Amino acid sequence: MTSFVVLLLAYILSQFFRSFLAVVSGDLVRDLGLDQGQLGSLQAAWLIAFALSQFPVGYALDRIGPRRTLAGFLLAAVAGTVLFGLSQNYVAALTALALIGVGCAPILMAGFYLAARLYSPRHFATMSSLLIGFGAIGDPLSGAPLAYFLAAYGWRATVFGLAGIVALTALLVVLLLKDPPPLSGSTHRPASLLGGVWQMVTKRALWLILPFTFVSYGVTISMRGLWIAPYLQTVHGFDLAATSYAAMAMGGSIAIGALLVLPLYRRIGAKATVVACALAVVAAFFALALWGADSSRLSVALLLVIGLFGVTYAVVMAHARAFMSPQEIGRGVTFMNFVFMGGAGVMQWVSGRLVNALDRQGHEPQATFAWLFVFMGMALAAALALYVASPTESKAGTPAAA
Repeated sequence: MTSFVVLLLAYILSQFFRSFLAVVSGDLVRDLGLDQGQLGSLQAAWLIAFALSQFPVGYALDRIGPRRTLAGFLLAAVAGTVLFGLSQNYVAALTALALIGVGCAPILMAGFYLAARLYSPRHFATMSSLLIGFGAIGDPLSGAPLAYFLAAYGWRATVFGLAGIVALTALLVVLLLKDPPPLSGSTHRPASLLGGVWQMVTKRALWLILPFTFVSYGVTISMRGLWIAPYLQTVHGFDLAATSYAAMAMGGSIAIGALLVLPLYRRIGAKATVVACALAVVAAFFALALWGADSSRLSVALLLVIGLFGVTYAVVMAHARAFMSPQEIGRGVTFMNFVFMGGAGVMQWVSGRLVNALDRQGHEPQATFAWLFVFMGMALAAALALYVASPTESKAGTPAAA
C-alpha cells in the first residue's frame, strides 16, 4: 500500500505537468512571445520526450527495478522544472518541457510493472484504472489551484515551487517505494529489449488496436492540456478564472471517467467498453464543431463529455495485454505506452500547425476551432473503424478463438 501511495503522488505530478500549459499559456505568450504553434510544440515536446523515454524505462525497470529507475528519472524532471522557471525564450522552454517529459516517463510504467508482477491478470485493469483515476487529481489541480498561485506569486515563482515538490517526491521514492521480489533465473540483456519491441510490432493481434491507441488519448489530452483555454478565451470570452474552473472541471471528469469505466469493463469486456466510449467522444467533437460557438454552456458540457469518456487508457491496455504472454508483459505495456504518448505528442504538434495555418488564412477563431474539432473527430472515428475489426479478448483474459 505504501508503494501505491508513493506512485500515486508521483502520478499526480505527472498528470499536473501534462495539463498545466493550458493555464500558464497566457503568461508564456506575454513573457516569451510564443504563438499558438509554439505552444503546441511545447506540449508536444513533453509528450514525445515522454514517449521516446519508454524504451530506456523498460530496460531500467527490468535491470534495476522501479525504485531506482523512478528516482533517477525524476531528477531530470527537477532540472527541467528549474530550467522552465528560468526560461527567456522558446528554445529554453522547449528543452525544459522535454526534460520534464523524460522525468515523468517511468511513473505510470512503474505502477504497471508492479501491478503485473504482484497481481493476477484479471486485477491488472482494476489496479491500473485506480492509479489512473485517483492520479488524475493532478489534472484539476492544474486548473483553478494553479491559476490562484499564478495570480498570487507569478508563473516563475510558482514553477520554482513545483521544482521543490518534484525533488521531495524523488526523495519519497528512494525512501518508501519497494521493489518486487527478483525473478529467479532472470538474465535480461539489452538485446532482448529490442527483440521484445520487434515482437510487439509484429504481433498481428495488436495491429488493429495500435491506430486507436495512437489517436484516442491524443485527442483528449490535446483538448485538456492545450486547447481548452485558447478556445474558451477567444471564442467565448472566458477570463483566466473562468477558464481555470472549466479546465479543472474537465480534469475532474477525466478522473471520474477513468474509474467509471471499471464496472462497464467488467460487465461487457474491454473492446465493447472502448467502442462505446469512443463513439461518445466522436459525437461530442462533431457537436462542438457544429454548435459549440453558439453556447459557452454547451461547449463546456461537451468538453466534460470528452473528458468523461475520452481516457480509456487502462481498458485499451488490458485489451492489448490479453494477447501477450507472461514473459512479454513488461516490454508489452511499455511499448503500448510509447504508442499512447507518441500519438499524443504527434496530435499536439499537428493540431498546433493546423490552428496556425487556419489563423494565417484569416479565419475567425470560431471557424478555426470548428475545423480543429472536425479534424479530431474524424481522426478518432477513422481509428475506431479499424479498432472495431480487432480481435476480441476472452473473459478469461486470453485471446478469443479466431
